[in-house]
Amino acid sequence: MKTILVVEDEASLRVLLEHELIEMGYAVLLSANGKEAIKAIRKKTPDLVILDIMMPEMDGLETLREILNEEKKIPVIINSAYSHYKDNFLTWAAEGYVVKSSDLSELKATVQKYLQD
Repeated sequence: MKTILVVEDEASLRVLLEHELIEMGYAVLLSANGKEAIKAIRKKTPDLVILDIMMPEMDGLETLREILNEEKKIPVIINSAYSHYKDNFLTWAAEGYVVKSSDLSELKATVQKYLQD
């Protein structure tokens, strides 16, 4: 079973993503911020990370840089409400960039794209 780490500071969205990803057949780890995410990655390397950008303590761009320093092979999908970050060269290291929406179909399709066997 593939494992996805969801890094999202908004609790309700974390729970929604967890539910949807479990329904898709994935194991899910949850982190509320970048610092928690890095600790989680050091304990168990996930197969994919879904990463918010605007978070307290350590934002998503700092977290992405740390993830790449820890494990360069982990695919990261940025899931942000702010589409303008897509033009920021720091986000180009991520495999995917999905603008947050109440319709999770694009995010789910992007996850499946990177985790297909």
